[in-house]
Amino acid sequence: MDIFNIITVLIVLSALFGYWNVRYLKLPHTIGVMIIAILFTLGIYISSFVNDSVFHYLQSLITSIDFQTVLLDIMLGFLLFAGALHTNFDQLKVQRYPILMFATVGVLLSTFLVGGFTYGVLQLIGYPVSFIYCLLFGALISPTDPIAVLGILKRAHAPKKLETKIVGESLFNDGVGVVIFLTIYEIASSPGHLEGTDILMLFVTEVLGGLLLGFAVGFIAFRLMKAIDDYDIEVMITLAAVMGGFGLAHMWHVSGPLAMVVAGLLVGNDTMRNTAMSEVTEQYVDKFWELLDLLLNAILFVLIGLEILILEYNSAYLIAGLLLIPLVLFARYLSLIPSIKLFERKLDFVPKTNLVMTWGGLRGGISIALALSLTNDMHRDLFLMITYIIVVFAIIVQGLTVGKLVKRLNLSTK
Repeated sequence: MDIFNIITVLIVLSALFGYWNVRYLKLPHTIGVMIIAILFTLGIYISSFVNDSVFHYLQSLITSIDFQTVLLDIMLGFLLFAGALHTNFDQLKVQRYPILMFATVGVLLSTFLVGGFTYGVLQLIGYPVSFIYCLLFGALISPTDPIAVLGILKRAHAPKKLETKIVGESLFNDGVGVVIFLTIYEIASSPGHLEGTDILMLFVTEVLGGLLLGFAVGFIAFRLMKAIDDYDIEVMITLAAVMGGFGLAHMWHVSGPLAMVVAGLLVGNDTMRNTAMSEVTEQYVDKFWELLDLLLNAILFVLIGLEILILEYNSAYLIAGLLLIPLVLFARYLSLIPSIKLFERKLDFVPKTNLVMTWGGLRGGISIALALSLTNDMHRDLFLMITYIIVVFAIIVQGLTVGKLVKRLNLSTK
């Protein structure tokens, strides 16, 4: 199936699902689109018993899409830049130390805790898997997704400090999580061939290189935009910064996600806006990236919904996924404790921060994309099914109740 037809089908479905959500469900956009996509896919599956032509067409379409490449190598840079562009830089600066700890120490702790829980669960159900592969699963499921929960937190009028922690952590832990996953992937692929110094250098190069590249890309974009006053060209400069910066990250083997977060924060902070953008330019840049963010998110969540068509169903996989839902949440809760205990007095944390961050830490498309990158030797089908179960639970159940949790804990500012 050619690329134009694939994009056409995805955009048409995204528009239709978005319309049905706004018209009937009235749920947060990303959650509503994914629920409709899942229901649509289940409807197509049931109808295949009568006529399987549409089912086979969609199955062929999904099979022809390299979800890992589409998300990690194309969409992720745009999504993270857009998210960082609209993040409150002043609040992020105040909360920078706990956010950095959540996104580094927290993700590492979560990786090992989830890996240990997964190893135990699989042993319990009689489906033993090597611990290194369980660690890979821990790395891919630990990053959280700010996309779905941000609008919900705003609707619930969550305290700004809490919202900044959840969104800021999610922006950075995507990049860190991918680096941790790739590092463990290298160890699993080359057992006994990598030394500790090699692993450390790989990690540091990816992270530090990504941060430096992001700063350079953001600074160059700032200087170019400051030198002119033409909103058309300035929007193009931001687009070129993402595409060119992500391309350089791939070429130099540094973290593209981290680079795009840093570049987005530099371009979007108030100092940059006040000195390099006119009021008209600022409106056009914001509207362009809001629209692109909305479109890409709609396509992403439609893809997640349609992934049902290619999952391999197995009762052991299903049981493992259901058992791991509470354990993954518990691992996240435990992984946040050191950072919260270290900073809660100094920065006056909102009460029950750990509880809201645990329930509000939704998993999303990155986890599915990383699961799809596993090889068959790494038990790809098993971990893909478990990942899908946890992601769907997180987006639908956690996503639809985190706002109620904020209100129930009397944390709403309204």
